[in-house]
Amino acid sequence: MTLAAGALALRMVIAALSGMGAATVCHPLDVVRVQMQTEGGNYESPADCAKQVLEKDGIQKGLYAGIGAAYLRQWTYGSCRVGIYAFLLEQAKKEAGTAPIAFTKKLAMGLTSGGIGSFIGTPSELSLVRMSADSKLPEKDRRNYKGIGDCLSRIAKEDGITGLWNGATVTVIRAMLLSACVLGIGSEAKDIIRNSGIFGADGELFHGLPLIFTATLISSFVANIVSNPVDVVKSRLQNQTPDKDGNVKYSGMLDCFAQILRDEGIFKLWAGFVPAFVKLAPYTIISLILNEKITVLATGKAAL
Repeated sequence: MTLAAGALALRMVIAALSGMGAATVCHPLDVVRVQMQTEGGNYESPADCAKQVLEKDGIQKGLYAGIGAAYLRQWTYGSCRVGIYAFLLEQAKKEAGTAPIAFTKKLAMGLTSGGIGSFIGTPSELSLVRMSADSKLPEKDRRNYKGIGDCLSRIAKEDGITGLWNGATVTVIRAMLLSACVLGIGSEAKDIIRNSGIFGADGELFHGLPLIFTATLISSFVANIVSNPVDVVKSRLQNQTPDKDGNVKYSGMLDCFAQILRDEGIFKLWAGFVPAFVKLAPYTIISLILNEKITVLATGKAAL
């Protein structure tokens, strides 16, 4: 294994472990997000959704439904998204020397890492959506997956191997937008805030935690605004199953967009915005702080 390949592998492992830590804390918020974005949920607020899920199915089968898929997602999508970006950023810094990295280049690296990670991680993302949304279905219509392995095998058996990449196009588009904003804007905001001196010389106040927190909070908010409409469509496409005649409600991404706009209005594209942001912000903050600290311990260099 070359030095470059070893460095990339290490960055990906660190990203996966960091993502698992964040997922453990934030998974219930992801369940609420999926419940509110998919069809059939009548909830007054995220809190009401969480209450109904908890009362109906409890903690393990309700708020932590699909946690196995969430962990698998970190070893596929998460490891590539953050690991590849961190590797590309490190290589760009070596080439640039003391010169700053262009913001557009950071966005491009985020688009690239997000697209690669999302395509690889689509089966786990699909499983996460299916398992998280299962509890809201009528008892007779529930799929009752036994775990991540059962979910993946049943999707492959019922829909074919290609069914594991159901909604892959919209998933990849969403991931590219999200990664460009979270990672590209996050890195840029981190540099701007560090240079401002708000959090001390070189941003090292309280070991750099306020710096990472603020930069990530800003990037997460922007990312959520940009990606939420695509996220709603992704959840709808991944959760639908054919009827007895083999027909589905949405023929594709554009058809789903059109039907939502026609039947439910433009604001439905931001359904679940609050739980999505409430989940995205702490998830991103926790995972990137863990990623930063573990990377510094392992390599002596900053992650992002």
